[in-house]
Amino acid sequence: MTVFEFRCSLHVPRPVDEVFPFFTDVHNLEAITPPWLKFHVLTPQPNPMRAGVTIDYRLKVHGLPLRWRSRINVWEPPFRFVDEQVRGPYRLWIHEHRFEEVDGGTLCHDHVRYAVPGGRLLNWLFVRGDVEKIFSHRQRQLARVFAPDVGHASLAASTG
Repeated sequence: MTVFEFRCSLHVPRPVDEVFPFFTDVHNLEAITPPWLKFHVLTPQPNPMRAGVTIDYRLKVHGLPLRWRSRINVWEPPFRFVDEQVRGPYRLWIHEHRFEEVDGGTLCHDHVRYAVPGGRLLNWLFVRGDVEKIFSHRQRQLARVFAPDVGHASLAASTG
């Protein structure tokens, strides 16, 4: 199995104790995921984030409806957590979220290790580009959420 990696970082001008809680509400993921994925959290609230919690989602990838289940395997608030796909479209998906206080704000790091059926060819044709687009959209949305003059509640309200 070939494992691919994707990394990105975003600096937001807010303290880590304000940024980390945004990520602990799984429903905020809907607000920062591209609309073309038709992403929807199925796990009912309240479902406090902690190690061992599983979360179910529904989404569409290239028009194909999919279910995804992830589990929080590492929980180290307010600096790190890791979710891993338990069921879904990937052979492997491990997503580490790290938060670091830097320059009066928070540096948000994403590190994803993933493997896909079809290996390098499928990754080259579809998956890598999709992952890059998803995280690019996510970074734009997070920049809006944590802009100096905008609270994160405003994004949730503006995206429905």
